[in-house]
Amino acid sequence: MSDLEERARELDAADQLAAVRGDFVLDDLDHAVYLDGNSLGALPVNVPGAVEDVVRRQWGELRIRSWSESGWWTAPERIGDVIAPLVGAAAGQIVVGDSTSVNVFKALVGAVRLAGGPASGRDEILVDASTFPTDGYIAGSAARMTGCTVRAVAPDEVPDALGPRTAAVLLNHVDYRSGRLHDLPGLTAAIRAAGAVSVWDLCHSAGALPVGLDAHGVDLAVGCTYKFLNGGPGSPAYLYVAERHQAAFDSPLPGWNSHAEPFGMRSAYEAADGAVRGRVGTPDILSMLALEAALKVWSRPDVSVDAVRAKSLALTDFFVECVTAYVPEGRVEVVTPAAHGERGSQVALRCADAGEVMERLIAAGVVGDFRAPDVLRFGFTPLYLGFADVERAARVLARELG
Repeated sequence: MSDLEERARELDAADQLAAVRGDFVLDDLDHAVYLDGNSLGALPVNVPGAVEDVVRRQWGELRIRSWSESGWWTAPERIGDVIAPLVGAAAGQIVVGDSTSVNVFKALVGAVRLAGGPASGRDEILVDASTFPTDGYIAGSAARMTGCTVRAVAPDEVPDALGPRTAAVLLNHVDYRSGRLHDLPGLTAAIRAAGAVSVWDLCHSAGALPVGLDAHGVDLAVGCTYKFLNGGPGSPAYLYVAERHQAAFDSPLPGWNSHAEPFGMRSAYEAADGAVRGRVGTPDILSMLALEAALKVWSRPDVSVDAVRAKSLALTDFFVECVTAYVPEGRVEVVTPAAHGERGSQVALRCADAGEVMERLIAAGVVGDFRAPDVLRFGFTPLYLGFADVERAARVLARELG
C-alpha cells in the first residue's frame, strides 16, 4: 500500500461526513468513482419512496385534493425556504420552479427594470465572458427585449467596466469549466456602488460552499438543483429576489401563479407580494417533490454548508496532490486555482487528448466529464465521496494517461 493510500484511509476514518454516504444510492462505488456530481448528483435513498407516495397516494388517491391537502400549491415557496439557508438567505426570498435558463431570463430582465433601463440612461448589460453558453444566449434575448446592449467582460474586469450606463451584471459564482470561484462579495459591492443590479448564477456553488446572498447584498440570483443539491435530472431551478427588491420586481413572465389572486381569473394582472411574484405557471410537482425529499439530507445534525466546504477543500487538495504524485510531469495542467478562496468544488485538468482520456477513464470506472477543447473536469460532492475514492481516481487517471 502506498503512502497516499494509507493517508486516504486515515482521512476517511476521521471524516465527520462519512456516515452521510449511506444516504445515497452508491452500490457501484466499490468498483467505480463518481466525480460528476457537478453535472448530476447521486440519488438520495429516500427519493424513490417519496416519489412513489406522490404518484400512488397524492396523485392516485387524493388527486386534485393534493393541491391543498398535500401542500402542492405552496411547494415552490416551501422548498425555496429549505434552499435559502444553503445559500445564505432568509426565508421568503426564494421561489422554486422552471429551469435555470427561464429564471436567468426573469432575473436579468427584472434587473434591467429595477435599474431604470434605457429610459434612465442605463442601457448596457455586462455578462461574464466565460459564462455557460445559455446565460449568454439569454442575456442577448433580455437585451433585445429591454433595448439594451450586451458586453462580455472577464469577472475580474467588472469593476473597471462598470459605469453610468450599466443596468445589470450577470456573473457565475463558480466557473463551470475551470472551477474558479469568483469574488461574490467584492464584485457585488462594486456593482451596487455603480448603481447597477447584480444577478448571480449559483449552479456550481449552491450545496458545495457558503454563498452569503443576504450578507453580501446580492440583488438577484438563480441556480439549479440537480448538481450539488442532488435533486435529480432536470429538477426545478430557483430564483432569489432580495426582500428589498420584491415590491418593485417586475417579472417578464407574469403567469397566473404569480397573480395576487390566481383563482380570481381576472384579465388584468396584479403581481403577488414577495418572492411568489417569481412564479409563472403550474408547478412541476413530481420533480419538485422529489427535490424536496432530496434536500432532507441537509436536516441531518452532522451536515452543514461549512462542514461540506471544509471537506470539499480537503478532497480537492488531496486529489491534486495525488495527481501530482502519480501522473507523469507535464502530462496534465491543473487549471483550477490552488488558493482555497478561488476554488469551487471541482478540479479541471488540461491535456491535449482530454476527450479520448475521459472516454477511457469512464470505461475504467472513473466518471468525470470533458469540456471542449481540452479540459478533464472532476466534481467533488463531499456528502458521498471519500478520500479513498479520490486516491483511486488519481491512480486510474495516471494509468490511462500512460
